[in-house]
Order: sequence, then structure tokens, then C-alpha cells
Amino acid sequence: MPADHRHLAEHARERHERTLHRAQQTLTELADRGQPVTVALLASRAGTSRSWIYTQTALLDRIRQLQHHHAIAGFVRETVTRASDDSLRQRLALAHERINQLRAQNQQLRDALAHAHGQLRAARLHTSPP
Repeated sequence: MPADHRHLAEHARERHERTLHRAQQTLTELADRGQPVTVALLASRAGTSRSWIYTQTALLDRIRQLQHHHAIAGFVRETVTRASDDSLRQRLALAHERINQLRAQNQQLRDALAHAHGQLRAARLHTSPP
């Protein structure tokens, strides 16, 4: 993997970890205040998207656990609102964009692998006895 790709991957990993930490911290603060917790509220307070939270199973499990505790404690659970058509379209567009990015990245990796195989073959032909 070229150095640029490693740098980008490292940056993405660090950004993910910062966002996850911020969301977990926000979730703890909401729980400590005894507020009913929803994905929408967490996303709003943590400064992230609902769609990202839905990809984080540990966060979703914790949200469900907190919602269950609130229900048991007699708190009124907030009603779950259905995502709007615009929201669903936006999520679909983001998914398509991500798919296209991954396709491009896969093609770059295939090209780099083919180039490396070519270099190895050339090196073997150059070093093999006649």
C-alpha cells in the first residue's frame, strides 16, 4: 500500500476513534442526566449523523439498554419517528457515493498489485540464468 494510502487510512481510523469517543461520552452524559436516549438525540448532541450511529453496533446496544432501563424506571419512551423520504434519499445517495469510492479504491489496489506482479516477474526474468 503506498504511503499516501496508509496516511489516509490512519487519518480515517483516528477520525473514527475521535467520533466514537465523542459519541460514547455524549451517551454517558445523557444517561447520567436521566434523559431518554434516542439515536437522533445522540447524533444531534455528539455532532454526528444518525446513519453513522446505526453502523456502530456497540452504541446501538447501549442506546437500547438505556431505553430499556428508562422504560423499566417508568419513564415515558419517546416515540420512534420514521425517517423522512428526503433522509432516506440522502442516505441512499451517501451509500452510492461510498460504493463508488470503494470501487475506485479497489481498482487502484488491483492496478498496484498487477504492477507489483509485473515488477516481480521482470526481476525473476532478469536474475534467472540463461
